[in-house]
Amino acid sequence: MSFTDKVLEIIRAIPSGKVMTYGQIARLAGSPRGARQVVRILHSMSRKHQLPWHRVINAKGEIGLKDEEHVQAQKMSLESEGVHFHHHTFVNLEIYQYHPEEWEDKHS
Repeated sequence: MSFTDKVLEIIRAIPSGKVMTYGQIARLAGSPRGARQVVRILHSMSRKHQLPWHRVINAKGEIGLKDEEHVQAQKMSLESEGVHFHHHTFVNLEIYQYHPEEWEDKHS
């Protein structure tokens, strides 16, 4: 399976009300330094593959988009799933970050 296919699979598996970071997804897909590739994949393939793009944020727990309209769309989508923000665009990763590797370790 290619890096891109793994990234798509990981993003599809993020449950409602949870988030993952670009770097975390890259690491799980086999490229620890591939966070920017994850950004490009999300940008170019989210609509085509109907990805829950709004569940992917940066390593600081912040919405990484620059355009205010897109920031608001992502924030509203996450809030509708029960995610709470602090300082306008930050999510507490200790509460909301999804760790599929922990789940897999516990269930394998």
